[in-house]
Amino acid sequence: MKISWNIFRTDVKNIRKNWVAAILIGGLTFLPSLYAWLNIYAAWDPYARTDQLPVAVVNEDEGAFVREQQIDVGKELIGTLKENKDMDWKFTTYEKAMDGVEYGDYFAAIFIPKDFSSKLGTVITGEPEKAEIEYYVNEKLNSIAPKITEKGASVIVDKVSSRFISTVNGVVLDLFNELGIEIEKDLPDIRKFEEYVFDIQKQLPSIHQTLEGIVADANSAQKLINKAQKLMPEVQQTTSEGLQTVNDTISQLTAAQQGLVAASPRIKADLEKITDITKETNAFLKKIQQTELDFTEWNRAKKGMDERVTSSIEKLEDLKQDLNHVKSVVEGVKQANDQQTEGMEPYSSSSSIPIDAALEEVENLKNQIQEIQNNARTLDSLVGDEEERLKNGVNDLQQIAENTSVQADSFLKEYSNTIEPFIRKEIAQALNTLEKAKNLLMEVQKTIPQVEKVLVSTDGHVTDGKKQIEQALNQYPYVSDKVDQLADRIKKIQGETDINEIIELLRNDPQAERSFFEEPILLNENKLFPIKNYGTGMTPFYTVLSIWVGCLLLISLLSTDIHREGQFTTRQIYVGRLFTFGLIGLLQTLIVTAGDILLLGVTVKEPLLFILFGMLISIVFMSIVYTFVSVFGDVGKALAIVMLVLQIAGSGGTYPVMLLPEFFQWINPILPFTYAIDLMREAVGGIVWARASKDIIFLLIVGIVMITFGTSLKKKVNKATNQLLAKSRETDLFH
Repeated sequence: MKISWNIFRTDVKNIRKNWVAAILIGGLTFLPSLYAWLNIYAAWDPYARTDQLPVAVVNEDEGAFVREQQIDVGKELIGTLKENKDMDWKFTTYEKAMDGVEYGDYFAAIFIPKDFSSKLGTVITGEPEKAEIEYYVNEKLNSIAPKITEKGASVIVDKVSSRFISTVNGVVLDLFNELGIEIEKDLPDIRKFEEYVFDIQKQLPSIHQTLEGIVADANSAQKLINKAQKLMPEVQQTTSEGLQTVNDTISQLTAAQQGLVAASPRIKADLEKITDITKETNAFLKKIQQTELDFTEWNRAKKGMDERVTSSIEKLEDLKQDLNHVKSVVEGVKQANDQQTEGMEPYSSSSSIPIDAALEEVENLKNQIQEIQNNARTLDSLVGDEEERLKNGVNDLQQIAENTSVQADSFLKEYSNTIEPFIRKEIAQALNTLEKAKNLLMEVQKTIPQVEKVLVSTDGHVTDGKKQIEQALNQYPYVSDKVDQLADRIKKIQGETDINEIIELLRNDPQAERSFFEEPILLNENKLFPIKNYGTGMTPFYTVLSIWVGCLLLISLLSTDIHREGQFTTRQIYVGRLFTFGLIGLLQTLIVTAGDILLLGVTVKEPLLFILFGMLISIVFMSIVYTFVSVFGDVGKALAIVMLVLQIAGSGGTYPVMLLPEFFQWINPILPFTYAIDLMREAVGGIVWARASKDIIFLLIVGIVMITFGTSLKKKVNKATNQLLAKSRETDLFH
């Protein structure tokens, strides 16, 4: 190690003594820094200067009328872009825009067509059409510019879309607000409808039973109607016969009334005659009581009295026959009246009662008169026996005659004042009732044709109604199923949603909701490890790349072997010259890392660790490059360059590893650049020691492996490489 250290000290002394060597070494020390600084500065913040990218904008929109209101979205968009400074917007014509894009004067061109507003207006129709914006780009001018201009075009589309969505949603939300108010007003009716549906669901079984009952009743009614239709001829015949019977009965009553009128004087005359006879008999007997009995006179008077009594009895028999005749007429009238006036006010059944009483009075009077006659005849047997007993018999006979006279006189008055008027009244009432029955039967006879028509019409209606009800019964399972489904859906909706919440949702603030839909999502960016700009983000990659480039420059200009006199082993040369390369590499790294911070102003979270990590990376990279060249010679230089190319593409320094081809994703975990860049990013953005420790360990392992490889195999590998080198120099092309 001492000899190796002496080699290092000698190299440093030689550099200080030789001003040319010092200048060359100084240039090699600063040159990698320029590579990093210039690239970092160039990529410092390119998106901050997109306002210098010329983009043509052509507006050919002719506007449109939507619900009698004019809209011109293209014009509004141009007004917005004139205030937008994201790009250098150039408002021109179609021809100039296309020529400018073709010749490279414009990086892109955006065209708003004539029907732009009209197509947007179709949103209120049944067949909306999407509006289109034409975008032209010249991609051969630059690989990044098209992406930037495309982003600008997308921003335009997004702005127009958000404004359009905001406007349309504003109209819709206004309608929703009105709808919410209407629903709130109709909420009681909605509740009633729900209750009505549930009530129908409960009532459906009873409705079904009712319909079945109606069908059964309709069948019964139809049978009754058919039966009534069949009976109508019989009813008509019966009515006609009844009317004829009533007419006959009226005729009979009229005849009876006339007969009663004709018999009434005779009856009264008979009653008066009987009354007179009883009075004469009574007077005769009183006279006998007041005179001495002269049997010759007695026989003569008795014979006259007997004749009068016999005449009275005969008169009473005639009166009895007349009364029985009247009674039979009245009872016949009553029976006929009852048959023809069924359902009307009933005819009085007391008509025959006075007649029966009169007949009873006549019979009593007849009996009394017969008793007078019998007693008078009995007196003949008493004449020869006792005068006293004769007188007593006469007295008894007179008393009977007096009672009979009173009774006869009373019966005459009763007949004249009561019996005859009552019978006349009863006959008149019967005639009146029969006249009503006649009128009723005539009305029925007139109504029968109408009844027949009504029965025919009713039969048709019942048949139609029966068919409709049967159809309703056939549809009952479908209706029942639909009502059950509707009720279940209402219950489900009630369980899942609250209509009051729906109303509250609909009754919104249209202006606030319009603003919401114009920008429904706000992106709150939270940067865990903030990077100020693009240049800062690229600093780790370009810094690590410059360190590797610095190593390549050193091994390209400086020799890894010693050409001065002295006996040195291969290992001593390797270690001693490694110290020299390592020192220069550390100086390169110190300059580039400190310059990143101090000259460029890169914002580094951990500046000291940034420099220290850079030095660690420099040592590891130098051990790799130096070992390749020291062991393999010119082949090692080629290996270092190939490794540089692979690491630039596969380390994920510019693009995420996941976006790289599978080959680079496969080699990424074994590339030193991967861990070196990640370690420098930790220092720039903020250290997560779990990641930083992994990176440090990997780099240390690679460095140790390379140094071990160089110290162990340099001598053996050099023998083979020296032969290859000698062979290549024979061409006079290699130094």
